Order: sequence, then C-alpha cells, then structure tokens
Amino acid sequence: MKHHLISSAAAIVVALTSMSGAALARDQIQIVGSSTVFPFSTAVAEKFGQTSDFKTPVVESTGSGGGMKLFCSGVGEDTPDITNSSRRIKGKEFKTCMSNGVTPVEIKVGFDGIVLANDKSGPSLELTREMIFKALAKQLPGADGKLQPNPNLKWSDIDASLPDAKIEVLGPPPTSGTRDAFVELVMEEACVEGMEDKTCTEIREDGAFVEAGENDNLIVQKLQANPAAVGIFGFSFLDQNADKIKGATVDGVEPTFDLIADGKYPVSRSLFFYIKKEHVGVIPGVQEYAAEFTSEGAWGPDGYLADKGLIPLPDAERSSFSDAAKSLTPMSM
Repeated sequence: MKHHLISSAAAIVVALTSMSGAALARDQIQIVGSSTVFPFSTAVAEKFGQTSDFKTPVVESTGSGGGMKLFCSGVGEDTPDITNSSRRIKGKEFKTCMSNGVTPVEIKVGFDGIVLANDKSGPSLELTREMIFKALAKQLPGADGKLQPNPNLKWSDIDASLPDAKIEVLGPPPTSGTRDAFVELVMEEACVEGMEDKTCTEIREDGAFVEAGENDNLIVQKLQANPAAVGIFGFSFLDQNADKIKGATVDGVEPTFDLIADGKYPVSRSLFFYIKKEHVGVIPGVQEYAAEFTSEGAWGPDGYLADKGLIPLPDAERSSFSDAAKSLTPMSM
C-alpha cells in the first residue's frame, strides 16, 4: 500500500513537472482575434517588445469568432493567451471557455465605427441604414408582401439619389466581429416591417456582397482597383487610409473620430480583448502586456493608439478596466 501511494505521488509530480515544462516551453505571448483590434494590438505588442524585457508578442488576425474558438479551446501552450474581439464574448462562447477550464478576464479598450467607404475617385455616398439594408438583404417583400430574392441590382434601384452603378460591397465573413456588429447595428435596426428576425440578418449571396476575408488592407486595395465598389470595415482603416478612400455618411452623419466618440454616428461598437487568467504567471509577460495596453500613454485620449484611430473610453471606464487588468478580475456574463 505504501509503495502504491509513493508511486501515485511520483506520477502526480511527473505530470505536474511535464505540464509546467510544456507551459514554460513558450516564452512569447500569442494573441489572436479581431482584424479591427489587430492594428492596435500590434502597436502595443511592438512597443511592449521595445520597452520591456519580454519578447514581442505574436499577433494574428483570425476574426473575432475564430479567435474566441481558439482561445476557449482549453489551457496550455498550444492555445492563445489573449484574444481580441470587436464585439463582446457571446454567452455560448463564455460557456465553452468555462467548460474547458478557461477563465476570461474582459478588458474593453475603446470604441470603433463601422464605415462604408469607397475610392476617393468614386462618388460621395450619402446613405441611410434603410438604403444599406435594401442593398444587402438576401430577401425583400414584393408588391404582394411576400418575400422574394433582393431585386436591387444598382444603387439607383434603391433611391434615385444614389449612383447608377452596380451594387458591389466587399465585407467581412461570418466569423468577423465587424460582421456581427454590422448585422446588429444596420440589418436588424433597418429591417423592413413584416420581415422576421431571421430573414432580417441574412445577407445576399448573389454576388452583390463579396466576402473579402479578415484582411482589411486587402479590401482597401480592391476598392482602389474598382472605384464603384464599397467596402465595410472599422473606422481605424478609413483613418489610416484617408489618402486613398472616403467614408459614406450614414443617416446624415459622417464617420469621424469625434462623431463616433460622442455617439452621434449610428454604426459604432465597443472593442475588447480577453486574457486567459490561467496563463498569467506561466507564459511570461501576459499581465505586463495588458498593463501596457491599458496605460494612459497607449489608450488614453493623447495615447499612441488614438493616433491609429482608436476612440478612447470615457475616463471612468478606462480606470475601471485598467483596474480589471491589474487585479485580473474574472468576468461574469
């Protein structure tokens, strides 16, 4: 019996040693998630690598949904330490995290607008959410009130004030937080009376909407190649490419830093990142990276992320989430 206890104890020590050895095998933070948060996260990672004793974190743009899937898959060096998201974690994702032993710490980092933009040489677009809905909905009610495939082929089919040009919109895939937020803030808000919730959120698949992947820089290049096309992405990409593209007004409001910050621009959302609490103190630098991101020099009104288009949180919210990053307070839904 004594021999059995000793061998069991030895087995536990071996298991713990191999686990800690595996965890310590990686000395570089791995970050996944939102393409919208990607440029901000990359800027923080570069600054962190330059000004600390830690290696520069590896940041991948996988989309918010793809990042959550990787992040919540479990604990260990083969899973990411942090995931970026351009929407809040969903209830089912949170449950998956918890069931796999992952405790997420939620940090809201700022605001962003979702813009519709086209090449500077193209027409200036003045859109309403209803116009955008009628351009992109998979189905619309016909004269008899019954749903039919979207008949609008040109923008001018929707409203005579719009260009006599084929509807071609390059946008994010279903795994993207930008897509989730766009559907919620535009498609659901502007849904035509008499349509059910499910049909409101369906985007057409007849070629008028083109899924352009998670690389927003690629969308900008495609808009330059086709001035009649329109792209959907975060304000920061419009801000960083203002010499090449211009944003459409939505419901009479321009997508500018100030108008998004004060809530007047209608298509805006919050941005987040999530820390895997179990990796803090195991993968070097996780909490220190979070401290850099939530420092006033980074995410404050005069911080280096504002220069990249991040719209800061109000002072009280910044203080609250900065505290959460320091105390690693687990989130609750």
